[in-house]
Amino acid sequence: MANEGRRCEEAGVDMIHFDVMDGCFVNQITYGSPVLKCLRQKVKIPFDVHLMVENPTKQIKFFADAGADIITIHAESECDVPRCLKRIHDLGAKAALAIKPNTPAKSALDFIDQCDMILVMTVEPGYGGQSFMEDMMPKVTQIRGYAEAHGFPGLDIQVDGGINVETAVTARNAGANVLVAGTSLFKSEDMRALCRTLKG
Repeated sequence: MANEGRRCEEAGVDMIHFDVMDGCFVNQITYGSPVLKCLRQKVKIPFDVHLMVENPTKQIKFFADAGADIITIHAESECDVPRCLKRIHDLGAKAALAIKPNTPAKSALDFIDQCDMILVMTVEPGYGGQSFMEDMMPKVTQIRGYAEAHGFPGLDIQVDGGINVETAVTARNAGANVLVAGTSLFKSEDMRALCRTLKG
């Protein structure tokens, strides 16, 4: 994993998106904070930790202490969202809020003043390699328009799921400026070239 992280750095990737799954919020189980702590010693670019967990309240400090630069919680999780976002900031990380495909944009907009980033899932969370859901783009556009109209022009809007050369353009045109690429990036023959293309 450290070798892959360094390969990303050399290719010009801006951050590592670190998916955390607990087997409850989604069916899969992935990595815990000890893995992030080990990687932090080897990889220098920011870590963007996506907590797909039922109760992020219990996990935030572990990941902040392990070296997370951004911590994303889900609007659908079992937590006090404002309190969790504040906790993330208090621990020195940027705070982000994610919404699943069936969750309306308003669920994120209600907390926009506490967010450095909003993540719009463009697949159902839990499995890599899924197809991009283009019908999520109006949600991205709605969030971007709201952010600009209400004094949050610097808000990052992230999309995660099915990002490739074609869908990256669609996402950027809708107002997203942070793209999570997994399958397309790691399976590419030239990661550096693909990274440049995805950034537009």
